[in-house]
Amino acid sequence: MNTIVANTLTVEAAAPTSAVQTATPVAAVVEAAVPPPRMIERAGPLEPSVRSKWFAGLVVIGYAVISLIPLVWIVMTSLRTPEDAIAYPPKVFAQPSLIGYVNLFTTRSRVGADELAALPPATSWYEQLVREQQMILAGPSRFQDRYLNSLLIGFGSTLLSVVLGTLAAYAFSRFRVPGKSDLLFFILSTRMMPPIAIAIPIYLMFRNVGLNDTHVGLILLSTVVNLSLSVWLLQGFMDEIPREYEEAAMVDGYTRFQAFIKVVLPQAATGIATTAIFCLIFAWNEYAFALLLTSGTAQTSPPFIPTIIGEGGLDWPAMAAGTTLFLLPVLFFTILLRKHLLRGITFGAIRK
Repeated sequence: MNTIVANTLTVEAAAPTSAVQTATPVAAVVEAAVPPPRMIERAGPLEPSVRSKWFAGLVVIGYAVISLIPLVWIVMTSLRTPEDAIAYPPKVFAQPSLIGYVNLFTTRSRVGADELAALPPATSWYEQLVREQQMILAGPSRFQDRYLNSLLIGFGSTLLSVVLGTLAAYAFSRFRVPGKSDLLFFILSTRMMPPIAIAIPIYLMFRNVGLNDTHVGLILLSTVVNLSLSVWLLQGFMDEIPREYEEAAMVDGYTRFQAFIKVVLPQAATGIATTAIFCLIFAWNEYAFALLLTSGTAQTSPPFIPTIIGEGGLDWPAMAAGTTLFLLPVLFFTILLRKHLLRGITFGAIRK
């Protein structure tokens, strides 16, 4: 009996020890399966190496240089004489001259050497440049008027496109519009056809209503063309603005319109700036409609610059000078809104 009790006690005393011995390998396995914190951190995305950063920087710089070569060449051509502009092989470095800009803004007439010698001395530096070409000034050119037409039509249509697009995008974003998806697709479909496909019907309609070769006609046409882009871009930005902002403003006593002006518009400033840049680029570069619907009064710079004719052919320095000046408004406008552009192209509708 004592032997049985002793054996029982021995088994009971040994049981915890065996349990501990059994649990120890399991804990070791679990501990080994979970990596230490340092190993978990290493499993995440790796930081780019210095070599990768240098390579990415070189790719970006190379792309920028290749993209800027045509623009730099245009600017260099605008500062050359007609002889250096058409020299073969091409001259990378040449004596700078402003004759291209003088020819762009003036009209000239060739005279004989005796008649040129009988004229009084030149009264300005640009007149002296014209005299060196055996010519005299005959008056201003038409480039100034075409350039002003481009400014008026480009910025006017951009303003209308952004204003109307903002209102339409807000309505689509905040209200239940019957057939919303169909209306949005119809608006987008206006951008699917090439301009030349509808140029003749638009020409006939403009001629019948008296809008042919008018500033109002081109502004309205550019606005209609850019309105689809404006609505689709701005709707994405409007959807990103929480409705609670407007609801809180209306609880404080604001009307819907006041909440739209004081709450929504400041929040949508990035989208409005981005949309304005894209609308201006499309309106500023419009060539087909400006060529077909204008002939003199409302003609813009794109169809006028290729018609600059010099003595014996195209005046390449004058054309390059006109192209250089044509690039400046869009460049300055983009630089002015550059802070909003980078965030705008990764936000809203484009991100979706």
